Formats: sequence, structure tokens, C-alpha cells
Amino acid sequence: MHFDVLTLFPEMFEGFFSSSILKRALDRELVTASVINFRDYSTNKHRTVDDTPYGGGGGMVLKPEPLFYAVEAITNEAAARPPVVMMSPQGTPYTQKKAEELAGYDRLILLCGHYEGFDERIREHLVDDEISIGDYVLTGGELPAMVLMDSVIRLIPGVLGNESSAEADSFSTGLLEYPQYTRPAEFRDWAVPDVLLSGNHKEIDQWRRRQSLLRTLERRPDLLEKQDLSEEERAWLSQQQKQRRES
Repeated sequence: MHFDVLTLFPEMFEGFFSSSILKRALDRELVTASVINFRDYSTNKHRTVDDTPYGGGGGMVLKPEPLFYAVEAITNEAAARPPVVMMSPQGTPYTQKKAEELAGYDRLILLCGHYEGFDERIREHLVDDEISIGDYVLTGGELPAMVLMDSVIRLIPGVLGNESSAEADSFSTGLLEYPQYTRPAEFRDWAVPDVLLSGNHKEIDQWRRRQSLLRTLERRPDLLEKQDLSEEERAWLSQQQKQRRES
């Protein structure tokens, strides 16, 4: 998979791509990336990429020419232009389901904004998708772009090494992940649940499923509304709620 990142601050991505799982993915050529300063596609000698908004108002707005020319330059030989994704607080809230959808592409172009925002013609005529990582405003789209790439890259086969790791993550199943434990089996009188030491994989799977349901009920009950739960699971959750109210 290949990422083209259009940004005014390419140096922000140096550390992101030079460590941990992302570096290994790049080294093994499971992922490639180009970080492009779209100021290089400005149309004047001062390399201007922004201007004051028509109609007045505070802040500066990114001009259309540099971004259009940058995208056209990097896709001029492409048989079909890859999706252009704008990172913006006005975009659709980002979810694991969206990450899985984006992981199905061979190439993505990410637009990192800055200043007050984008000229609306960029949205209307250049962008295919607009994504927000939360209901808050950042100084630019670089951090959201890193979040998106991290969440997508880890889904690419071979990146994590163990494919089941991503499948069991929170939100991958629509639920929060169950509690995890490792050695030692006892630490400061806090013991690992006996079922995890039993070797009975059927019971372990049932325990993990129930713990996942319970944790989701406690922390993100809204997610349960979208789940197709069995009657047994609904009854078990109802019992857990009742016990908690009584305790």
C-alpha cells in the first residue's frame, strides 16, 4: 500500500516513519509513503499557499492551486486517481470500520490542512472523502493523518506478524477488547483469573466474550445497541447489571 501525504510540514513525519511497527513495515516494503510539501506547487515566487477569506473574517484560507497542482502532478500517470482524503474536523467521524475500508485500497492521498481551513473548491472538486478523528480542533491535519495511517497500516497483512492481534482489538468486533494478562500469574496478591490458566480454550473464549461484553457495557454502552447478541448474552448482561445495582 502507498500513501501520498500532502503537508506544509513534512518534517513532522520523520519520527513517525522511523520507529516501531511502521518502520518495520516500510523496511519490508509492505508500505511505501511519499511526504510532499505542497508549497512546492505554489504559483508565485513567494511560494504562497494561503490568502485572506473573501467576505472578511479571521485567519487564512488554503488556496486551491497548490493542492490541485500537487495532486495532479503525483497522479498524472495513474490509470485511475486514488482516493483523496482530507483531514478535517468537519469530516465524518473516524471509526475502525472506516480504517478497514481504507485498508482495502492500494493507494491513498491524504491532505493535511493548516490555518483557517480549505478553499471550498478543494472540497467540492478534489476531495473524495473527509475524515475527522474527533470533535476538537488541531493546528493542522498532520496528527490526524498519522492516526489514520497507523490504524490502516496495522491492518495490512504481514505488518503485525500475528493477524489475530488486529482481529481481537477493541472496535474490530464492534466491542471493546477483553482484559489481557501475562506472566507472572500472581503479582502483589493480584492473580490472573483461573480460567486463563486452565487450558480449556472453549471456556477461555466464553470468558473473553463475556468480559468484552461487560467492559463495553461499562464504558461504551452505545456500542451494544449495534450488536446482534444472543438471548443468552442478553440475559447474562441483564444479570450483571442487576448485581451491580444491588451491590
